[in-house]
Amino acid sequence: MSIEQHLQHWQDQVAQLLEARLPQIDAPPHTLHQAMHYAALNGGKRIRPILVFATGQALGADEQDLTSPALAVEFIHCYSLVHDDLPAMDDDDLRRGKPTCHIKFNEATAILAGDALHTQAFQELASHSFSTKAQPQQVEMIKVLAEASGSLGMGGGQAIDLESTQKVIDLPMLENMHRMKTGALIKSSVLLGALCAGPLQNMERQALSDYADAIGLAFQVKDDILDIESDTETLGKPQGSDLENEKNTYPALLGLEGSRQKLDDLLQLALQALAKLPYNTQLLADLAEFIVHRKS
Repeated sequence: MSIEQHLQHWQDQVAQLLEARLPQIDAPPHTLHQAMHYAALNGGKRIRPILVFATGQALGADEQDLTSPALAVEFIHCYSLVHDDLPAMDDDDLRRGKPTCHIKFNEATAILAGDALHTQAFQELASHSFSTKAQPQQVEMIKVLAEASGSLGMGGGQAIDLESTQKVIDLPMLENMHRMKTGALIKSSVLLGALCAGPLQNMERQALSDYADAIGLAFQVKDDILDIESDTETLGKPQGSDLENEKNTYPALLGLEGSRQKLDDLLQLALQALAKLPYNTQLLADLAEFIVHRKS
């Protein structure tokens, strides 16, 4: 299969898993459950759960073991988008071409929907019946996801982003912010998929971490470029919002050409990291290429 076919297969699988695991939409409290479904099932590339599946497949994990961490990282990602869009945060009206959760429902419901999705992520990891190969790493999986989501990961990165808005920061500070805000959850996706295959050797963990660090930053650099070059319909969110909100971006610091060169450099770092692994990592390489060359 081509990378596009793999992506479509996994996107469909993730959508089915989310539909099955979310609380029933007609169960009380009805509005909260409707908001959770709305936030989690409104499309998206599903890059993070796909990285769980692709990494686990490369290292020989059982697919049934991968479903739980794939769901968990997507629940965390969906919750983060709901909260990022709130008026107190990025104050966005559109997400994936549709009204954001607080616009569709209301601000209080959106906050609670995000809280509930966040909690369900850890419920998934804690309650799943893993195989004998993956079960010894179950507590480590919970720890990896918690660290990626908290103040030293995604939550802290968002705090730095808010503090830095309308201020000028340098490139190292920008990279540190995005390693936390975007990269931490991407790295956890890769590590969760790997942990389903068994304990990780130091060399394997380092190579996978280097790969994930590179594609995590590449994802953000590409987002920054698309915010300038694409349009609202393609992006599914307001084009030019970073500029309007005076956000720190790679094009603002490096220019467009410098940002494109940075993107290519990060792709090469990702591929070099994969080359150190004694597995068939072609799908992970294809995913890195997709992240760099995507249109939305």
